Amino acid sequence: MTALTPGSDLWLHQVKEEILEPERPIIDPHHHLWKKRFNRDYLLPELWSDTNSGHNIVKTLFMECRAFYDRDSPEHLMSVGETKYIAQLARQSQKTKNQQAYIAGIVAHVDLCLAGESEELLLEALEQHRQCSDGLLKGIRHSAARDKHPEDLFIVSSAPAYLHGKESFRKGIRILADQGLTYDTWHYHHQNLDFLDLARAVPECTMVLDHFGTPLGVGVYKHCREEIFQEWKQEIREIAKCENVYAKLGGLAMPDNGFGWHNAECPPTSDELLHAQQKYYMHTIECFGPERCMFESNFPVDRLSINYHVLWNAFKKMAMDFNEEEKHALFYATAEKVYSLQD
Repeated sequence: MTALTPGSDLWLHQVKEEILEPERPIIDPHHHLWKKRFNRDYLLPELWSDTNSGHNIVKTLFMECRAFYDRDSPEHLMSVGETKYIAQLARQSQKTKNQQAYIAGIVAHVDLCLAGESEELLLEALEQHRQCSDGLLKGIRHSAARDKHPEDLFIVSSAPAYLHGKESFRKGIRILADQGLTYDTWHYHHQNLDFLDLARAVPECTMVLDHFGTPLGVGVYKHCREEIFQEWKQEIREIAKCENVYAKLGGLAMPDNGFGWHNAECPPTSDELLHAQQKYYMHTIECFGPERCMFESNFPVDRLSINYHVLWNAFKKMAMDFNEEEKHALFYATAEKVYSLQD
């Protein structure tokens, strides 16, 4: 028998679960769209295939992923091409908003360090994104993820060292705050304290911690999971004291987290994900409170490891003991508030 390719539709379809609480409205505040990555496109048809798989996904938020750049533009404006392309897809999605999920917001990328070179260049880039977004621009993500062993990682990010501490970067963050835009951070667990310094230094900016600060579990970190977890717990507790920071709950099924599902014969069930990862989710909710947390899919990256409907089943099992107001915050209201996704 030929082995199925992890992440493929056939591989994912080995696990099918009954949908829990199918009527609960959900905002998925973190997904990507692109062409020909991980051997496939992930555009509206693929997104809808996942969001239509049983849960009541009402709205989504696109997260920048360096796709669709305009390589003919000046360097500081290349990323505007991505926003322009996604805004077109968002318009398409809104035509069927009563039947399926629609893209209600965009978090774009600009180089925030431009503020140190020229505030005018950064303001120009932000204005171009705003104009091209059809009113959907909600924030900016400028990744700080950097590790000393990129050769061990499945997804390599090469941010400058100590990006969160650079004064030019922090100046850019202050400009985001002035513009009413949020800042999403993607970094690794060993950079949590750098982010903590940033959050304390610019309390006027609303910041979103993506993917729990990405606890790594491959390469030199492969056999250090419990040690990393204990340090991570303390760092999350300190970050949560910064009232300008919100937490996204998801993105732990990336290959670099080290759970190995992307190489397994069969993807995990919701109970298997719960057993392996629930402690990260519950600790973060305990520290931040449901009103500052939002579940996220991080698809299609986490699609390499788990099925969309299975992932949201796991989230619903994690939230089982919360009251209705708290559940609504975790699945909908926090994302709606942070990213201004009201109709």
